[in-house]
Order: sequence, then structure tokens, then C-alpha cells
Amino acid sequence: MAASKPVEAAVVAAAVPSSGSGVGGGGTAGPGTGGLPRWQLALAVGAPLLLGAGAIYLWSRQQRRREARGRGDASGLKRNSERKTPEGRASPAPGSGHPEGPGAHLDMNSLDRAQAAKNKGNKYFKAGKYEQAIQCYTEAISLCPTEKNVDLSTFYQNRAAAFEQLQKWKEVAQDCTKAVELNPKYVKALFRRAKAHEKLDNKKECLEDVTAVCILEGFQNQQSMLLADKVLKLLGKEKAKEKYKNREPLMPSPQFIKSYFSSFTDDIISQPMLKGEKSDEDKDKEGEALEVKENSGYLKAKQYMEEENYDKIISECSKEIDAEGKYMAEALLLRATFYLLIGNANAAKPDLDKVISLKEANVKLRANALIKRGSMYMQQQQPLLSTQDFNMAADIDPQNADVYHHRGQLKILLDQVEEAVADFDECIRLRPESALAQAQKCFALYRQAYTGNNSSQIQAAMKGFEEVIKKFPRCAEGYALYAQALTDQQQFGKADEMYDKCIDLEPDNATTYVHKGLLQLQWKQDLDRGLELISKAIEIDNKCDFAYETMGTIEVQRGNMEKAIDMFNKAINLAKSEMEMAHLYSLCDAAHAQTEVAKKYGLKPPTL
Repeated sequence: MAASKPVEAAVVAAAVPSSGSGVGGGGTAGPGTGGLPRWQLALAVGAPLLLGAGAIYLWSRQQRRREARGRGDASGLKRNSERKTPEGRASPAPGSGHPEGPGAHLDMNSLDRAQAAKNKGNKYFKAGKYEQAIQCYTEAISLCPTEKNVDLSTFYQNRAAAFEQLQKWKEVAQDCTKAVELNPKYVKALFRRAKAHEKLDNKKECLEDVTAVCILEGFQNQQSMLLADKVLKLLGKEKAKEKYKNREPLMPSPQFIKSYFSSFTDDIISQPMLKGEKSDEDKDKEGEALEVKENSGYLKAKQYMEEENYDKIISECSKEIDAEGKYMAEALLLRATFYLLIGNANAAKPDLDKVISLKEANVKLRANALIKRGSMYMQQQQPLLSTQDFNMAADIDPQNADVYHHRGQLKILLDQVEEAVADFDECIRLRPESALAQAQKCFALYRQAYTGNNSSQIQAAMKGFEEVIKKFPRCAEGYALYAQALTDQQQFGKADEMYDKCIDLEPDNATTYVHKGLLQLQWKQDLDRGLELISKAIEIDNKCDFAYETMGTIEVQRGNMEKAIDMFNKAINLAKSEMEMAHLYSLCDAAHAQTEVAKKYGLKPPTL
């Protein structure tokens, strides 16, 4: 149940950081605690908490896993996916037998004639003569006694199947509706109507029907699960596009911003102000902020950075840019960086483009702009453009350790592990004291060994982690990455110790508390302790979207759908990218659909 995000400075972290973690579906890595986006982490470390956009369908996940182990089927999903049509009778239901008493003979004859018409229709259907099949099913419907709900529902469902072959989606939906009205838990009719709604672009109705199917089938059929995942992603993208366009920019927490900048070592704009940029401190104003000598918007922005007065930075950089001042290139890069931090990639890109095109600008400024633009492209799922930017950065500034570090992260995302290790090696050559690069190299080697199921290489990678934390005992990220690998290997006690060391080194790092909370759930099934730790993360940083998302997912598994929806909505408001927002909307929509279906069918989901 652990899904996490390794330590900061990922390729995506450089572009559109998120205070959360990892995949699923979308999101980005945030500084201080991880380097891969949450959707990548779900694949990278351990059993994912989220299995795609439709992963909110977790009511019976624990049961599915137990059943899968019993069957030897690792997925827990049936593979006999395609439902056969047409059919004879629906699933038996109370009162579906032939009546007895006065008038029974008449009813039997009517029902027999209806069944004969249906059987004839089935023959036409199997022969591909769908119009004739429809006529026969229509006759069966007209002959069937009205009190024969289950038989009548079958005739409507069969006619819907014939309409489906003719791609008459409106008629399919209408006949399936009749079938469901007669037999409310008729799975085949619900699923066929869900597919018709998909074709008619009725996403909400499709989601409700396919959710009902998933629940009624006990989440055991891959076909319905895939349709649920598909429509959730479509709904999520649709809602995120509208919301993101009109969203209010939101500055991340100071801890998050500081961690983000600390993931760069060759970034001029994140370095402390030089002596010449400040005036001498007035003895009468001892303890007050130092004043900037020059009338420069950029230098004022730098001063605001040191004061952690981040809200004023974009406006001060704009003054420098508008005045075409001495620090115009630096101001463009700093403004672009803060646009990325507040989740405004559209505003950031022109500034980054301009810095990259300024041939006279400091090469480290241009390289840093390329890293951030390349990371932004990766977050937008444009790996080719991302690779081009990182390669260009390496060409123009081959001695820049940040280029290799972040490109190594990109290679991990692209499953190019050998190239990732080569980049981390180059970063370490240039900056031997880079603990994070050494830890992430171990992580890359571990992922390669784990994917290849090579036990000896796994042990070598684990030994490498031990060497890194011994050599760099103050590097919280090394402990965090090691903890994730240990969790993967089900060495839960030792993983817990590593997270404790992270917390000792960085007590204000919210994401570590989330990971430790998830570990309690996976290791000890200690729900109270897990929620306590995740609540602590929110207390430390009330802008930690990863904490809200994780809390929401746990509440789904507890059956507390309203609380889950509230948590997902809080995460949505904090999302730093449209893709991350789409993922969160998918989770929220799934929880909402399950709530509606549970009420409609009187179902109570299994809980943790």
C-alpha cells in the first residue's frame, strides 16, 4: 500500500514542483523529499497506493489480493473479459419462476411464445442478421407477461445487444434502461448501457453505470475496470482543463520553496546576495533587513527571497524586466521559476525561452533555464523536447553538475537506467560531495535490479545505500530513498528507522510523515497511527497536497466517501499542474460515483 516519492531534485521537480509525491496519475515531485513524480513512483517503489486514475476503486482491494493469492493470479482480475451475447435468462431472481394457480396455463403459453420468439432472435443474431433479430426480440417483449420481470429484462437486453451491433447507441441505452428498471442489479445491461453512454459522450452516466458494475462484480472483471479507468481519466482531464484555466495562483509553503531551490547547486538566482549587492548595515537598524544599494527590481526580489517574502518576487522581477535593467536575464529566470512554483507553466515558458536565447547571458543562467524548461516538458509528457533541452544544457555548460543530476532523473523516468547511472556518475565526478546524486544512483541501480528480479544486484544496491548513509549521515534524502527500497523488500522495521532519521534531520518535512504513515498501514495495518502521522504532515504544511491525496485515498478504503471527497478537493486546489489536477479529479469523481451507487443499490463497501 505504499506509494511514494523519492527524494527531491527530480527532473520534474525542477519544473512544476508539487508538495506531494508521485503517478498516479499525475503530479510532480516536490523538493525536500522526492525526485520522481507520484505517477512514476507508483511504478517505481513497492506496491502502489494508486493504480492509475481509476484506482479509487479500492473497496475490495484487500479481498482481491487474498483471493488472487489463493488462485495464483497476481492481478486479482478475471481474464475472461468479453461477455457473450445474446443470452437466455438473466441471473435468477426471487419470483422469477412460473406462477401457479388460476391463469397459470395462459401465462405459460404467453411466456413460451415469448421465449420462442427470443430463441428465433438469437439465431438471427448469431447469423449477423441484426434487423431480423430486433424484430424477434420486439415480438418477445410484446408477448411476455408484464409480471415476468426477469424474462422481460432479458428480452430488452438482447434487443439492446442487437442495436449495439448496428451502433444505434441511443436505442441501446433506452433498452438497457428498461432492462435495469425491471432487474436493477442486471450487470450485463448496466455494462452495455455504460458503453452506450460512452459512445454518446455521457461521461457522468457512463461512470455511474460502470461503477455499479464494478461493485456488483466485486471488482473482478478487467473489462469493466478498464472502462472505469478510461472514463475517469477523460472526466478528470475535462474538469482540470476548465479549473486550471481559471485557478488562482497559490504560493507553496516556505519550506517547500527552500527545499526546491536547494535541489540546485549551480543556480545563480538561488545563491545568497553578494556583498556588493547590499549596503553596509546601519548600526541604528541592527537586526532589520539590509537595504539594496542599487534601485534594482531583481536585487529587491533577491532580498525578499532571503526574507522569505515570496509573494513580492514576481512583481519585483517584472520591474527589472520592464526597465531592461542590468539583471534582466536573472530576473527573467527568477520570475519563470516562481511562475513554475505557483503552477503557471504558460507564463513561465516565454521567460525561459528568452533566457535560453540570450547568447550574451551567463551560461549557467541559460543551462538552468534549459533544465527547468526540459523538466516542464517532461511533466507535460513531452519526453523528446525534454531530452533535447537537457542535451543542449550539457552542450553549453558541460561542467554543470545540475544538468547531469536532473538528466539522470529524466532517464529514470524513461526507464533508461544505464544512461541515468552514467549521468549520476558524471554529477558525482563534478561534485563528489553530492550525497543526493549518490543516493539516487543507488536508487536507479536498485530499480534496474528489482525490475529484472536479480536478487544479487538487489543486495548490491541495498549495500550501496548503506555506504551512502554512512558516508553522508546528514543527508535526509539518502535515508528516504533507502527506506523506500526497504519497504519494497518488506523490511518494514528498518524502513521505519530510516524514516525516523529523516524526521530527526528534517522535522518540518511533511512528506516524510506521509511516507511513515503509509508504512504503518502496510506494515502493522495500524490505521490510527497512519492517519495520525498524515495529519501531522498537514499540521506541518497545510499546503501539502500529497498528504490530502493520501488521506483521501485512505478514507475511500475506510468507506468514508464524503471525507475522501473533501480531502481530494483540498488537494485539487493545491495542484501545481493541469495533469496533477486531472489525476485528483479522477479520484474525486470515482469516490463520488461510488457514493451515489452505494446509496442507489443499498451497498456497503468493505473497509480497512
